[in-house]
Amino acid sequence: MTAELTTVRSGALTTVQDAGRPGHAHLGVPRSGALDAPAVRLANRLLGNDPDAAVLETTLTGCALRPDRDVTVVVGGAPCPVTVGGRPAAWGLPVRVPAGAVLDVGTATAGVRSYVAVAGGVAVEPVLGSRSTDLLSGLGPDPLRDGDVVAVGAAPRPVPLPVAAPWPAPVAELVLPVRLGPRADWFSPAALHTLTSAAYRVSPHSNRIGLRTEGPPLRRVSDGELPSEGMVLGAVQVPPDGRPVVFLHDHPTTGGYPVVAVVPEPALAAAAQAVAGTPVRFTLAGR
Repeated sequence: MTAELTTVRSGALTTVQDAGRPGHAHLGVPRSGALDAPAVRLANRLLGNDPDAAVLETTLTGCALRPDRDVTVVVGGAPCPVTVGGRPAAWGLPVRVPAGAVLDVGTATAGVRSYVAVAGGVAVEPVLGSRSTDLLSGLGPDPLRDGDVVAVGAAPRPVPLPVAAPWPAPVAELVLPVRLGPRADWFSPAALHTLTSAAYRVSPHSNRIGLRTEGPPLRRVSDGELPSEGMVLGAVQVPPDGRPVVFLHDHPTTGGYPVVAVVPEPALAAAAQAVAGTPVRFTLAGR
């Protein structure tokens, strides 16, 4: 018999995430998956799980879970207080949670998204090869609500416990390298200079679909209408207000606003942990 986790407190937003479902954009299905993929891989590695085993992704306020059997978990990603049965427990390292005890993942002290990995992985039913919740299309399991129960897979063999693990700290300034996008010619040279030299900051309206920015608008030289075209992960789209939006994992697969630049995927994990108000600086890749 494998364990089940009952959601005692679902928090602001807690979803099931794994490596996502790439390869379905032609069907209008985004990639989805964990926004901070390196954090998920490290948490799973500490438990001996498959690197892409499904985990719970929390947002800002964490969550609380009660297992019906003993389980081993790792809470990583955004640093936060962790308690088991009301007693302090380690963040970023494997922790044993006895049956019936409450694992409480507290409010992030830095960053945005904490991850709860459990030995054996979260075992919800996959959709199109992934267990990820997709907030845009509605595929995958719904975000957790209080009282929801999720299954856990069979635990792997225990692995030697490290003394410490290399968790990166959330950034004080988000530096995003960019390559000019397919519609860069829709913007004036002055606008392109603004993009790569001006100070932006993370908007509180950011979510899993896109990181929105606040700062100087980018002026277009073309006022025409753009037919919808394909959008990729990391696309920097410019809506009518002129302020760049960086598409994250639940982004739409098509869009009608011009893409001025593209952020390479490896740089996006830091964006997942950038809180509202974090300074943002776009730099041309290779400079």
